[in-house]
Amino acid sequence: MQALPSAPVEKVIVTYKSQAAEAGSNTAAKSDTAEKAAKTGEKLAFERRLAGGGALVDLGDSATKQDLAEVMDAFRADPSVASVEPDIRAYAMAVTPNDTDYAKQWDLFEPTGGMNVPAAWDKATGSGVTVAVIDTGYAAHTDLAANVVAGYDFISTSSDARDGNGRDANPKDEGDWNATDNECGVGSKASDSSWHGTHVAGTIGAVTNNTKGIAGIAYDAKIQPVRVLGKCGGSSADIADAITWASGGSVPGVPANANPAKVINLSLGGASSTCPSVYQTAINGAVSRGTTVVVAAGNSNANTSGFTPANCSNVITVASTSREGNRSFYSNFGTIVDVAAPGGETRRGTDTPGTVTTPQNGIYSTLNAGATTQSTENYEPYQGTSMAAPHIAGLAALLKSAKSTLTPAEIESAIKTNARPLPGTCTGGCGTGIADATKTVNAVTGTTTPPTGNVFTNGTDVTISDNTTVSSSIAVTGRTGNAPAALKVGVDIQHTWRGDLVIDLIAPDGTVRNLKASSSSDSADNVVTTYTVDASSEVANGTWKLQVRDVASGDTGYINSWALTF
Repeated sequence: MQALPSAPVEKVIVTYKSQAAEAGSNTAAKSDTAEKAAKTGEKLAFERRLAGGGALVDLGDSATKQDLAEVMDAFRADPSVASVEPDIRAYAMAVTPNDTDYAKQWDLFEPTGGMNVPAAWDKATGSGVTVAVIDTGYAAHTDLAANVVAGYDFISTSSDARDGNGRDANPKDEGDWNATDNECGVGSKASDSSWHGTHVAGTIGAVTNNTKGIAGIAYDAKIQPVRVLGKCGGSSADIADAITWASGGSVPGVPANANPAKVINLSLGGASSTCPSVYQTAINGAVSRGTTVVVAAGNSNANTSGFTPANCSNVITVASTSREGNRSFYSNFGTIVDVAAPGGETRRGTDTPGTVTTPQNGIYSTLNAGATTQSTENYEPYQGTSMAAPHIAGLAALLKSAKSTLTPAEIESAIKTNARPLPGTCTGGCGTGIADATKTVNAVTGTTTPPTGNVFTNGTDVTISDNTTVSSSIAVTGRTGNAPAALKVGVDIQHTWRGDLVIDLIAPDGTVRNLKASSSSDSADNVVTTYTVDASSEVANGTWKLQVRDVASGDTGYINSWALTF
């Protein structure tokens, strides 16, 4: 587990209402910033317009929490302002370690904890797809170079970028080391450079069949390094603009992306109980342009709902699993996790933090040997949800390569629906299970495969509006005889005031079995549980339905996923 440092906020993002002059005029926004400076007594400066339309306002590096609160209150009180939010920091979600080689890439092929990748290569290798790795940038590596295309450096602050300027067309990783404890906020620790983006990139698209190093999951895809993390992490303003640019959107002052990505990997995050609108606006824009956005759940062994952009909508949020198929000891969890993937454990949860006691159980990938600045290339094992996310980004690239017409929603649904249950344990929620690359690629290409087990799932979201009845279907095939007397019905429904809900299981012949009745006294949120049903009188094969009825007004939600275990 890794505690996130408490970094000071130096900037805010102000979004004006569409009819306000400040929404479209930088001059008007500068004037309004000056007015707020006079009102609060703070030294405020309009810095730039963001791709999503917001205005980035600088408070200076000496602003206190009280100063921030006063400035935000001043903007909130203005009727022309739609929202104001802090420009928060995000950090690489890896936990550092050491070593190499395909034979050690258990995460790709081992039947227990692996993602069943090799057989998927028969039908897709990522050809024609660009994956943007929005991260620390790129440390030159011969096992990646042939697959790397032009990216961009979005770090706007020169001191954080360590390259002598702000934004530029060179995404070279200049190192994210910290010389001293607390340099990046209270709780931050001195550390060497992580070369995090290069490690993530190797998992997705390392050159394969070249007699050296490792194999990438989507080894014929192109990797686009987009640098947002430097000294002391990165800002939400820069990350949001990077998401927009990488997906082919327009960013003020930045040349258009000549090679827009159809998959974005975000192995980064920060603490926030809500998704900042600057993130959500950028993500929604990316998805609208046909780009799938994959996000690491976080490494704090906590509910993912408290971390962003993992808690944003329209993303695939990924938890981490160990070589044994358990939830990794550090991985975040919860109902907003969509799916899990190998993230490894380079030490046991009971081992001393910072040690490397089980390097063979980490995720091996491309790296650099430099302690601070770049030196010789190498390979090392890392652990983290940062390592799990690129497994899903790589799979998304395989799917897009196999069937170019797939939308982000269809890619997410395919990955979730074809995941397999964790062979180990996951307390708190790991989505629909460990992603299965071969099964998922086969599903989208129309290849029929027999069930790999006795679990059938549907991970497609179904909205539950007030006073409506909705259903979600699972087609069961390959079974013989009747369903069991102890049929397990796993349900994950996200809904405020769950007492409003009546939940039924409908068998293929139309027989209805009630799982949950409504209750005016049950005001808790969500239904995340497993029901046991005697279905021994029903033929197993056929279409089963989960039916959910909302019987009151004022609270809504959605079916997140459900499963039948025979």
